[in-house]
Amino acid sequence: QVHLVESGGGLVQPGGSLRLSCSASGSIFSISRMGWYRQAPGKGRELVAVIWVPGSTDYADSVKGRFTISRDDAKNMVFLQMNSLKPEDTAVYYCNAAGQMNWGTDFGSWGQGTQVTVSS
Repeated sequence: QVHLVESGGGLVQPGGSLRLSCSASGSIFSISRMGWYRQAPGKGRELVAVIWVPGSTDYADSVKGRFTISRDDAKNMVFLQMNSLKPEDTAVYYCNAAGQMNWGTDFGSWGQGTQVTVSS
């Protein structure tokens, strides 16, 4: 079983910045993909950004140029630097990871989510 724990959410004014962190723990052999998703009230969950081994990335059009995803493979962590935040970025942000367990089984896990609120 792989556990993901997010941190770094909070309340920020429009134009401000936040940095989200996600740490993966468990019997992990390798992580091939880590990503961030978000879900606003009354809406479905959407992809925000994803990063693969060895480091290629992809972003939702709505966050390109403002958000940056990165990872620390040694610590099984992924980060999301969010700049120039807008009220429409308000959502619960979820971390996601996929890879292999120590015994070769594939895994896909979600974190519990962290609230990001952009408001003046």
